[in-house]
Amino acid sequence: MLYELSELLDINLFGYISVRAGFAFIVAFLITLLAMPKYLVWALSKNANQPINKYVPAHESKGKTPTMGGAVFLIATLVAALLTVNFANPYIWGALITLIGFGLVGLQDDMGKIITKNNLEGLSARGKMGLLGVIAALTTALLIYVGFPTEFYVPFVKTALFDMGYFAVIFWVLVFLASTNAVNLTDGLDGLATVPSVIALFSLGAIIYVTGHAIFSQYLLMPNIKGVAEVMILAAALSGGLLGFLWYNCYPAEVFMGDTGSLAIGGFLAYLSILGKSEVLLLFIGIIFVIETVSVILQVGSFKLREKRIFKMAPIHHHFELKGWAENKIIVRFWMIAFIANILALVSFKFR
Repeated sequence: MLYELSELLDINLFGYISVRAGFAFIVAFLITLLAMPKYLVWALSKNANQPINKYVPAHESKGKTPTMGGAVFLIATLVAALLTVNFANPYIWGALITLIGFGLVGLQDDMGKIITKNNLEGLSARGKMGLLGVIAALTTALLIYVGFPTEFYVPFVKTALFDMGYFAVIFWVLVFLASTNAVNLTDGLDGLATVPSVIALFSLGAIIYVTGHAIFSQYLLMPNIKGVAEVMILAAALSGGLLGFLWYNCYPAEVFMGDTGSLAIGGFLAYLSILGKSEVLLLFIGIIFVIETVSVILQVGSFKLREKRIFKMAPIHHHFELKGWAENKIIVRFWMIAFIANILALVSFKFR
């Protein structure tokens, strides 16, 4: 709306991506902040509580906490997008397919768990991965269709290593699946996944803004891809929605985002990394998500091969819980690691 208004009335201010991104951030933040209490009243009346795995430490205290709060900040993000983005931009449609598609898969999974009151119910692992894979394939197919470059970049190197061609579709789908499941695994403590997600959104939003800017990309020796900077507005909107959600999700949490939120966030982070040619750097930008995922892989692999566990429990945040760390101490320390890793990731662009 603001973009069309700037074109119609010749108001240059609303033509700037940075201005519309700031507006989208505030709108999504306020909508989430104001709408969440109403959602909590509804969720509590419907017993839409998060079923907790009985093996998770201190599970009794969280069994009555409402879930699916991710639906609120996703709706807030979409409303902010409706007001601010240029819908003629094809990369915006890829972002919307990702957020809505992954969010709906998560919603279906959450509903199954709530109805059965069992954290292990909902969508089967195969069914969930299949649906996520289809949505990821649709998004990547759109990128190929609009002529998005398929070159492969790595940190510290200013030129592409090689052109992936149509194999980029397979690679990008894997990036989507890895990222969305990593965020989903991390969402196990109050606010643990929220703040690292906000930090990663700011980092990736900055990267795609530079990638879409002819002068900045040339100065930092980054690829210049026309049009991708518009998606920074959606990144800002989702950041605002998440900060509004954090008001209620910080320790002790009044609401959880559920798979509705975590799957959508993970998918969108993957999409941003693809647009910014930062798929490899995503490992560092999402360092907390990577650590959590690797801890699960190591735990399962060790038990299958040696019948011994490396950690007291995986994902690793539960390991620290069982070691006696206070929950808020684990959360804040993980936030600190995420912040430092993202600073280093952004600094790395000066060493290309």
